[in-house]
Amino acid sequence: MVGLNVFIHESSIVDSDSVGAGTRIWEFSHILAGAVIGKSCNICAHCFIENNVIIGDRVTIKNGVSIWDGIRIDNDVFIGPNATFTNDLFPRSEFKKEPGKLLSTELKEGCTIGANATVIGGISLGRYCFVAAAAVVTKDVPDFGLVVGNPGKVIGFVCKCAKRIKEDKTCECGRSYKLSDGILVQIVE
Repeated sequence: MVGLNVFIHESSIVDSDSVGAGTRIWEFSHILAGAVIGKSCNICAHCFIENNVIIGDRVTIKNGVSIWDGIRIDNDVFIGPNATFTNDLFPRSEFKKEPGKLLSTELKEGCTIGANATVIGGISLGRYCFVAAAAVVTKDVPDFGLVVGNPGKVIGFVCKCAKRIKEDKTCECGRSYKLSDGILVQIVE
């Protein structure tokens, strides 16, 4: 069921009945019937979302992004313009693909994907991680990880506010963190 206060631009095609309240879908986008889209999302112009896709609440997908079968997007994720996802490590131009051969990719709560970044299928992007513009992500990214380059490398950590965490594991916004077995964890006071 399409939620209340959903905006769908007249040039877009939305075949899905699962669009959450307050979501906005802008020009020339196409959402296939099986897609599930949460509340208060912003899907910008020229986006394509396939059938086997689940998108959480308050997700922003900027212009020119295609979300392929098998991609799962948690709440509060930001996907920058022209970011690219894959779901097949061995693509061929064939009309029949064996079921179950497409890879699943998970974008966890609050993560950010920069403009023109590429995310290879079958990986997980951790909570509040930050993938820099044009990075090529080929491996799982830890929570709060900062990824740059091609191939993408984790070069540090970012805070929930998206600013880089200092050497002493604090952020200028006032949050503090600690490393526990190589995993960054926020200290809640």
